[in-house]
Amino acid sequence: VQLVESGGGSVQAGGSLRLSCAASGSTFSINAMGWYRQAPGKQRELVAGLSNGGRSTNYADSVKGRFSISRDNARNTMYLQMNSLKPEDTAVYYCNAYSADGPNGGYWGQGTQVTVSS
Repeated sequence: VQLVESGGGSVQAGGSLRLSCAASGSTFSINAMGWYRQAPGKQRELVAGLSNGGRSTNYADSVKGRFSISRDNARNTMYLQMNSLKPEDTAVYYCNAYSADGPNGGYWGQGTQVTVSS
């Protein structure tokens, strides 16, 4: 499974961005997907996750009500709609896909930078 993120950039506080994660390869083996982020000097954290064929979602408390995760199975693409962005959302955002047959911790994309200025 290969994952490629896109859609990052620089926005002012209160703005919006939509991240995309295009999956290729053995996508039929993917059981769950999610978005993580890592800010400088901090550990990588889960932002939002999709499981159960996309029917179940979960969000970090810090993004609930502002971020929305979704998946287009026909396009093998996952999205993260980010609204009301705050400076503390600044981080590198990574796409993750978990497969029971894959590596521990799942597959990772290369990351995309999101910078929110006040």
